[in-house]
Amino acid sequence: MKNLIHNLQEFAKLNFPIDKVTDYLGQYQLLEKDKIKYCHFNEKNYTRNLVYRNKDFEVLFLCWSPGQTAPVHGHEGEKCWAKVESGKLKFCNYNLLSKNPLKLKSEESTIGVIGYLDGPAEIHSVENVFNENAISLHIYAKPYDACDIFNLSTRSINRVNLKYHSKFGELC
Repeated sequence: MKNLIHNLQEFAKLNFPIDKVTDYLGQYQLLEKDKIKYCHFNEKNYTRNLVYRNKDFEVLFLCWSPGQTAPVHGHEGEKCWAKVESGKLKFCNYNLLSKNPLKLKSEESTIGVIGYLDGPAEIHSVENVFNENAISLHIYAKPYDACDIFNLSTRSINRVNLKYHSKFGELC
């Protein structure tokens, strides 16, 4: 984990060049022992588990039980990457066509297995549609504490404050 954070600090000096960060994360192999401390599940919702945060980036593990979903959401215009570390997840990226009225165009969904890297995505949803737990590693270049949720059924956009389930291995 120290190596990952060190390299992300170096990428921050270069404003997170997308190709270089994507190549690095695609090759990066996380050790099982690095995940154990930070991965906490919840029966009701997927969990956001903070590993590291500074002014330039944050590193989280998101833990997904079967059936858990992150709704269609934005990333505040920041660069973000998600890498499946265990299990499988369904990713769907969207293009925002109009805010009022809300119109989104979905792109083809992708099933991400271990090692699959998504990002950077502007607007997307993530789901665990499988019968096993999943863990994903997330890198957010420029942390943010709130984001827009795009509700397709009501055609509305809601601002949501983000919370952590754990910080640095300790439950909140």
